[in-house]
Amino acid sequence: MTNSLKKGFTPLQALKDRISKISRGGEACKERLVTGFTLVELLIVIAILAVLAAAVVIVLNPAELLAQARDSQRVNDLDTLKSALSIYIAQATSIDLGICPAGGVCTFSPGANNSPFGTVGAQSCGSVSAVNTVSGGGWVDVNFSIIPGGSPIPYLPVDPSNTTNYFYGYACSESPNYVFELAGRLESQKHRTKMTTDGGNRNTCGTWTANSCFYELGTAAGLAL
Repeated sequence: MTNSLKKGFTPLQALKDRISKISRGGEACKERLVTGFTLVELLIVIAILAVLAAAVVIVLNPAELLAQARDSQRVNDLDTLKSALSIYIAQATSIDLGICPAGGVCTFSPGANNSPFGTVGAQSCGSVSAVNTVSGGGWVDVNFSIIPGGSPIPYLPVDPSNTTNYFYGYACSESPNYVFELAGRLESQKHRTKMTTDGGNRNTCGTWTANSCFYELGTAAGLAL
């Protein structure tokens, strides 16, 4: 009878033993999880991340992307200003393009001796201004507010860098026709070639920051003010 009872309870005991083993195994798993990554594993992960980061920087070239963004703004700014000047000439009852003696005069921001239209004080560049008002007296000395319906632009655009190497320039002539020219310098590899293919006369760009290298647009013949 005794042996029979022991044999009858053997499956229950086996189940208890099994549950105990599973419990001990779970504790072991917890211990392994607590230990985390080894130092070697962490170093490998850090090395992989560093390689990926370097690859992204090389492929994307953040400096070039920022230069491209600034150049896009420059092209848009000058195109917008060209449109505003064209509207002014077409609609203003009394046209005054600013200081425009023979040979053309430029105003630009900021003042420096590397204007696209000559050095400050030279015959072709008589004044410098950092003002961006549209009611006259700005770096484009035109009163856009006299246009019927008001000025098409709220203020004169200024170069996003606005340094001695990157700035906007303006020149004009009122005789025999009302014509003007705008200029700016581009810096990115993507847009730099526009300075040599814009049809202007300042397209000698052995060094893109040279006085003979500018992006030009306007209504003057040959863009040669």
